[in-house]
Amino acid sequence: MDARSQLRRDIEKSGYYPDLVDDSLKTALGDEELVDFVVHHEATFDREELRRHATVLALTPTRLILQHTDEHPADDNYPQPYATSVTEAVRLTAVASVAVTRVVPGPERYAPNSAAEAVLTIGWGAVQRIDLEPASCGDPQCEADHGYAGTAASDDLSLRFSAAGDGPDAVQRALAFAEALSRATG
Repeated sequence: MDARSQLRRDIEKSGYYPDLVDDSLKTALGDEELVDFVVHHEATFDREELRRHATVLALTPTRLILQHTDEHPADDNYPQPYATSVTEAVRLTAVASVAVTRVVPGPERYAPNSAAEAVLTIGWGAVQRIDLEPASCGDPQCEADHGYAGTAASDDLSLRFSAAGDGPDAVQRALAFAEALSRATG
């Protein structure tokens, strides 16, 4: 099965507006070759409502395509529930970081492919976050103004894959995609 057919199958498997998600991706991918992909479906609670989200990351020889679809309840603008579907294409040369966090229970018994969770964080500079806090000198009696200290971070996208919630294959799929993306941006 070719990559595009496999992608469509995984989108359908997620059960989340597959025609909308697929159509959005086709627009962004055009006729470019699909090298690798990962599909992430997430359900969250927003007050008393269950809201679903789907994110697809698609790797081509030159770009990282991000596709995200959200569903929304009816509001003043739309009298019935609706969905938004957004795509972003990022040049691979713009990807500044690919970070992978693995959660491994019982690390003393670690075996390959045994991660219970994987968090994939990708930065390309579109979102910059600055966390500031008052600086101090460590002297509890000091009342001087030491300004601020903080960190600047670029984490444009962070997705968590869990074996318990998404299945063990989803964690391995995310790790494989992270490896392909790291190789393509290296």
